[in-house]
Amino acid sequence: MSSADPSVDPDDGDVPPVDFDRDPSGYRHWQLALDPHDPTVAYVKLDVDEAGGLVPGYELKMNSYDLGVDIELYDITQRLRFTHPRVRAVVLTSAKDRNFCAGANIRMLAGSSHPWKVNFCKFTNETRNGIEDATAYSGQTWIAAVNGTAAGGGYEMALACERILLIDDNSSTVALPEVPLLGVLPGTGGLTRVTDKRRVRKDRADVFATRSEGFGGKQAVEWKLVDEVIPKRRWDETVAERAVEAAAASTRLPADDGIELPPLERTETADGITYPHVRAEFDHDRGLVEITVDGPGGGVPESIERVHALGADFWPLAMTRQLDDLILRLRSNEPELGTWVIRTRGDVEDALAFERVIEQHSGDDWLVNEIRHYFKRTLKRLDVTSRSLIALVEPGSCFAGALLELALACDRQYMLDGTIEGDEQGDEAQIMLTASNFGTFPMPNGPSRLASRFHGDDDHVATLRKEMGRRLTAGEALELGLVTDAPDDIDWDDEVRIMLEERASLSPDALTGMEANHRFVGPETMESRIFGRLTAWQNWIFVRPNASGPEGALRKYGTGRRADFDRKRV
Repeated sequence: MSSADPSVDPDDGDVPPVDFDRDPSGYRHWQLALDPHDPTVAYVKLDVDEAGGLVPGYELKMNSYDLGVDIELYDITQRLRFTHPRVRAVVLTSAKDRNFCAGANIRMLAGSSHPWKVNFCKFTNETRNGIEDATAYSGQTWIAAVNGTAAGGGYEMALACERILLIDDNSSTVALPEVPLLGVLPGTGGLTRVTDKRRVRKDRADVFATRSEGFGGKQAVEWKLVDEVIPKRRWDETVAERAVEAAAASTRLPADDGIELPPLERTETADGITYPHVRAEFDHDRGLVEITVDGPGGGVPESIERVHALGADFWPLAMTRQLDDLILRLRSNEPELGTWVIRTRGDVEDALAFERVIEQHSGDDWLVNEIRHYFKRTLKRLDVTSRSLIALVEPGSCFAGALLELALACDRQYMLDGTIEGDEQGDEAQIMLTASNFGTFPMPNGPSRLASRFHGDDDHVATLRKEMGRRLTAGEALELGLVTDAPDDIDWDDEVRIMLEERASLSPDALTGMEANHRFVGPETMESRIFGRLTAWQNWIFVRPNASGPEGALRKYGTGRRADFDRKRV
């Protein structure tokens, strides 16, 4: 079968929508096991089913992966944090002898549409970042035990771990062969992590990224590509020792039993998706989706024991799981819904009461800490989503504290000034700042969304701190710069309609670039650079004929013929 066979195209109308529901009992590509002698250590082994591709048209040979493999890995990272809280060290390795991972499947990439490639890389990046987040904030230190060749995305998977151990068997190497073999860049942060995280010298990084066979043995250690090379005869013993050492040094909060993450309740129709706390209504004619997040209902748990008893039903966790799932499904399955209109509904005081539980216990309770960081990661997923995000603050909204972050993540915020005649809510629209808005949920580039919004104006951010805990009306919010505009009830419908129509008339490509530029002002981190370079560089390279054209490297890979490059630099 030709790598350009159209049956490979995941965007073909016959391909079912991407489903992100996974459960350990149904894994096809991964094995998750706790060390029977030490419950603080877990082993995650990649054992790809060659016939288990997410869409037809390719075989996942040599432990290569596609989106389906990575969806399972994401599920593993979540379950390790919530269901196995005693785990303090995670060993990522391969169940296949002499083959760690060959990276992203080339036939899949060659036959996929451009949007599929980019979304695949974006989700994979987010999953790798989640591994690093677990090490940094959950005390679950990930160790890559590279027991065979790790190429491309396989080495990038190892790069996401805190330590990289490489077997010394005279054949295993680490490599980033995308530039010389495929005419593209390592799509999941490889170049950035090599220099920024591994601190590999720039000239050596240049040599490494253009040497398709990579490096192994002592040179891989000398160049900082791995931390340690271990003789094959002592491999299992040494890997186990390193895992025990990492577990002993972990900062993980004390934990007993974890909580289960049951399948999400979800109703899907052609017109939308509905969860218990989140719903999305599609408007295909206007190219938008209206998303509503419902605040908590009922009483606040009276104790931390009650929070644990509620488990996945505790509103902050339940809502975050649903919102996370919705974002992923919309990005993958509804690419033409280019504008997301975000609302909240509920009582401000109820939302703030739940937030106080999170604030009070996140420093001393593992579950509350995990919920806080999960919501942080879900907000970051919004930050890097290539859609226009518009927040509408209306009577009955509960944009306060943590939920206000949803509005601050948007490109624009509109707040109705006054009430709507006949509206049963009665009260005016209000928002409220809390401590959560000043750094609890940082953006991928580090600052809070308020600091990013008022970049360079620290005095104004300090002024906003004085407004914490006070209900702000539309006029006050507009004066403080917290909303883009505040039309009254007479103009509200027309103003919103015209704004959304104008947005829909603009080039989606130009909007994607503009929004990414505006969202990430100020400082950069390794995380934001990875996404920025993916959006600007890899995104562009993917559509160039040298990579994806009929004579490009992605198409010619594996055929025995060399790519015919257009030699002009642009």
